[in-house]
Amino acid sequence: MPESYVVVDLEMTGLQARTDRILEIGAVKVEKGREDQVFHRMVNPHMELSEEIIKLTGITGEMAQKGCETEEAVKEFQEFSEGLPLVGHNILFDYSFLKQYIVNYGGTFEKEGIDTLKLARKFLPEAEKKTLDYLCEFLGIFREQNHRALEDAKAAAELFRYLQERFEFQEPEAFWPKPLQYKVKRQGPASPRQKKRLEELARWHNIELQVELDSLTRNEASRITDRILAAYGKIPR
Repeated sequence: MPESYVVVDLEMTGLQARTDRILEIGAVKVEKGREDQVFHRMVNPHMELSEEIIKLTGITGEMAQKGCETEEAVKEFQEFSEGLPLVGHNILFDYSFLKQYIVNYGGTFEKEGIDTLKLARKFLPEAEKKTLDYLCEFLGIFREQNHRALEDAKAAAELFRYLQERFEFQEPEAFWPKPLQYKVKRQGPASPRQKKRLEELARWHNIELQVELDSLTRNEASRITDRILAAYGKIPR
């Protein structure tokens, strides 16, 4: 079991790394078994947040608009976590978003990780659910606020320490980091032609777009265009 690692949690606008966006990054760096540094960035997703996300996280559109750019946030996190494995609850989920955006910005992000969700499934069969919310209540792990990135990262760090202290001697290899496997393709920015077409469609059909055009990737622009055409039709010639 490594003595140094980074526990990370993200809040996102949805569940798919290829189509949704990072909203918040929180992380705790543990060095030689002790909490050393914390990392927190609110991220501007350049889109309106759904009522579901606002209710779940407590993050409002106004708060998000004051956040930094995604490129800045993910590159700073990459530097923060350099040389260390990642720990998280369902870590591949958070890693998929980080890797997708780092690749989009021309970087690479290959990491090893330890998943507290897998550890909980293995060593806590008596816990009725294995969500972070349930396990915090089950084990008495305190959080000031649920579903905020830094608080959830701190909670996952406490969960990992609990599991390690009680079960590592039984099966040490379960607590060693393993390569995180997630394949991504770089998503380039939307072309001027794509953005112009979207603007024209939105204006003609009197639609208010929920996302800033300059933040779109090519794939995002194509998907939104297809949805508008399917729902409203083409612009008459």
